[in-house]
Amino acid sequence: MSRAGRTDDGHGRAGRLLSGLAVAVGCVLFLGGFAWGALLYQPYTVPTDSMAPTIGRGDRVLAERIGGGDVRRGDIVVFKDKVWGDSPMVKRVVGTGGDTVACCDSRGRLMVDGKPVEEPYLQDKGTASFSRFSVTVPEGQLFLLGDHRSDSVDSRGHLSDASHGTVPRGAVRARVDATAWPVAGWGMMDRPESFAALPGGTSQPGPLPLVLAAVIAGAVLILGGAAYGPVARLVTPRRREEVLAHGR
Repeated sequence: MSRAGRTDDGHGRAGRLLSGLAVAVGCVLFLGGFAWGALLYQPYTVPTDSMAPTIGRGDRVLAERIGGGDVRRGDIVVFKDKVWGDSPMVKRVVGTGGDTVACCDSRGRLMVDGKPVEEPYLQDKGTASFSRFSVTVPEGQLFLLGDHRSDSVDSRGHLSDASHGTVPRGAVRARVDATAWPVAGWGMMDRPESFAALPGGTSQPGPLPLVLAAVIAGAVLILGGAAYGPVARLVTPRRREEVLAHGR
């Protein structure tokens, strides 16, 4: 066998080895990313526009499965409470145990423990609520409002209940991390800066970007490794012809 043939065979074996390794690693990342995401996240379709413009009617969201103890002010949560109905609901947490939540100050802003809260995400810009209220949230409970305050059935509509419109932390099923559909609205949910300034701060985003990165990297490695064989078969004969031509 010529030196060129031996060199090509050596390169071919190394290429096949690397290609197989890329496919193997890619499968681990791709399947592992999907399994990780399925374990941590659950998709929900929002049936109303009570969270508009943050989340529109029919939008598909990805919510991280968390315990109620991990909820912070400003979080958008999925919860289910028998007083509110049998279906999962999506609202924003504006008050936690011990907070006094009231509306409104002279500029129409929500007040939490006497401090005004800027809410740039509201559908009704600058108006926290068209109805006046003041409630002290019991320990272990949450006070929740929709972002579309004029079209949201939320804690304000349950103020006369024994719970004063609040729901227990244990009712929370998940925290919304991102909008997945429609594609034009895809993106991670921002953590409101106004709530971050209050005691306890806001929650940290979940690992969804890492999950997506693992899936995408796995797909790239699988496709790249699988493409090596066809590409190598096209390139090798041409390389041999060039070597032979130079040899003459």
